[in-house]
Amino acid sequence: MDLTVEATKIGEVIEASTGKFTAQCYQLNQAPPLGSLVKVGSMPSEIFAVVYNIENHSLELGRRPIARGESEETEEGIFRANPQLSKLLCTDFNALVLGHRQADDIAHWLPPKPAYIHNFVYTCSSDEVRDFTQSLHFLSLLVAANLPTPVEEITAACLRYSSQAHDDPHAFLVKAGKELATLLSGDLKRLNSILKKL
Repeated sequence: MDLTVEATKIGEVIEASTGKFTAQCYQLNQAPPLGSLVKVGSMPSEIFAVVYNIENHSLELGRRPIARGESEETEEGIFRANPQLSKLLCTDFNALVLGHRQADDIAHWLPPKPAYIHNFVYTCSSDEVRDFTQSLHFLSLLVAANLPTPVEEITAACLRYSSQAHDDPHAFLVKAGKELATLLSGDLKRLNSILKKL
């Protein structure tokens, strides 16, 4: 889960609401990692979100891919022998909105409007990750989310990923652990589940 110095365009929004969006990746199997931060839009109105689910599937609804590699020695050989597969399969990911940019400031609450269909989606640069996670207020949105993927897994993955952008990753994780202890003071089972994964 290495961070990049530069933001990289990876796909487009294909479905959106105020609190989350789905993006289709330009390249098959090239989704950002679970727990990584992505952004939609451009300055001065960017939306920041965490990746909480990744899916690889056929573009044709109701048509499942079939096994093709019995005579191939490598998985790459399947795509060389069947070049059409890269046009028939796709990778989508879902992202939970954690904040947005208001002028030059980052707000750790939902934006007034959702992302637009066909907005470009970018990975966040290491500087953007560090700037966004300087304040841990985004954790309240994250731990309160109702998602199909366990929120504890996503929270831990997000914090591990984000810690790489900080000069002292351990100190960042300790600070995050203290914030989680406050947010989840009434739910020690969930708190311990997250802390064990950091």
